[in-house]
Amino acid sequence: MTARRALLVALAGALPALAFPEPSLWWLAFGALVPWMLLVRRAPHGRCAALDGWIGGTGFMLAVHHWLLPNLLVFTPVVAAFLGLLWAPWGWLVWRLLRGEPAGWRAAAAVVLVPSAWLMAELVRSWQYLGGPWALIGASQWQVRPALDLASVGGIWLVSWLVVAANAGVATLAALGRGRKPAVAVLLALAAGCGAVWTWAPQPEQGGSVRVAVVQPGVVRGPELRFDTAERLTRQLAGRRVDLVVWGESSVGFDLDERPDLSRRLAALSRLVGADLLVNVDARRADGKGIYKTAVLVGPGGPTGQRYDKTRLVPFGEYVPLRPVLGWVTGMSEAAAENRRRGRGPVLMDTAGVRLGPLVCFESAFPDMSRALAGRGAQLLVVQSATSTFQGSWAPEQHASLAAIRAAETWRPVVHATLTGASAVADARGRQVGQWLGTSERTAEVFQVPLASGTSPYVRFGPWVPWLAAGLLGVAALAAAARRLRGGGAFPGGRPGAAARPELAENDRLSGAGPQRP
Repeated sequence: MTARRALLVALAGALPALAFPEPSLWWLAFGALVPWMLLVRRAPHGRCAALDGWIGGTGFMLAVHHWLLPNLLVFTPVVAAFLGLLWAPWGWLVWRLLRGEPAGWRAAAAVVLVPSAWLMAELVRSWQYLGGPWALIGASQWQVRPALDLASVGGIWLVSWLVVAANAGVATLAALGRGRKPAVAVLLALAAGCGAVWTWAPQPEQGGSVRVAVVQPGVVRGPELRFDTAERLTRQLAGRRVDLVVWGESSVGFDLDERPDLSRRLAALSRLVGADLLVNVDARRADGKGIYKTAVLVGPGGPTGQRYDKTRLVPFGEYVPLRPVLGWVTGMSEAAAENRRRGRGPVLMDTAGVRLGPLVCFESAFPDMSRALAGRGAQLLVVQSATSTFQGSWAPEQHASLAAIRAAETWRPVVHATLTGASAVADARGRQVGQWLGTSERTAEVFQVPLASGTSPYVRFGPWVPWLAAGLLGVAALAAAARRLRGGGAFPGGRPGAAARPELAENDRLSGAGPQRP
């Protein structure tokens, strides 16, 4: 592979990043993968196609995580290249289905199997120890009403699958040849199916509301000054009839058992505004068990005893994987000098007649965590976050946009409260409530958050789309193996008997319809 080709593939892989906030060119997602796929299909052999998948995947991972460069330095491209390997099988499959002129059902299969393989890459990288599900391609559609309704049926996985299917269809049409009709037929069938689901998808039942105040102190240096600023802003809420006040992640930098003075000040604030406070303590425990990030509910009498310890930590940001081996990275980057401790699992809290499910920062990226809270009876999801390290980058807006996705999936409103912006609120259908609090704002804002009831299909049935995608790939693999045993091509669409009749095999090779030699 030439350096020029490698650069083109990497740039093509990075193109979908523009569909996410901050650019938020959501419509671009439906064609952004096409240049990458067309480059892959022109690979001279399968190994080169797999390499194209790896390089393009590296470009994609680097583009959607570029804001980590100032903190992780050279380790950012290294991690991106490691995760990019997940797209090597995808690249091979694209080449195998779209090479030459995709004929017959090989083209139709591409529209179904290519997005299924993409979904497997997204599923694997969603494992928390590999960095988590940041920038799943379906999340680029967070402002699109039909996409949010589909997310309530199949989660973000269904939206990702459909976005890639559209790209596969466009790439197949661009490849010309006999593959057009089957590909168009499959695309029309998918469009009809999506339209039917969108039209008939159930909706949550609206009922009641809760007034939630988000306190955003802005960029403030030092835990004492941060607490003082949040306290001052919270005092401004007196008389505004709030039901809950939310502070962002790491808003309290001291263990409240060791600082009873802070507990008393928080309790006084609760009495002043007439509502409980949900704060977030980022400190070493007084019992010496290590550093936790903990959501703590504080009432008029002080901490209520309801608390949640962050369960899923940010790799390198909050702990270093395999620290005995990789601990040296802390001397060359801003990786965590000491591992924070993990909580034991989801927790529900009761306040102002509402059962809320707390999440801390990174955890809002995981579909299963909000689904678990909704399934346990949460009426409101609250995310406490801090993205001050990445001010001026795309990260704050992209993180805030996840509130809409999680709300649509679970039929539960989501309050995304940060220290420094962007803070956002979404109703149970993923629609924006009020205005975002941008990264330049220092304020306390009250949101009238509508509540909803009912169980979304995604909460009820779980991640059925990845299972279906895996099943489709498994069936295709078995069918390919069976055809090989019978002497045919690995995928349908080649001419019958080509393996037994050399003149037909040669004609297929020249036309690009049959198996090609490296």
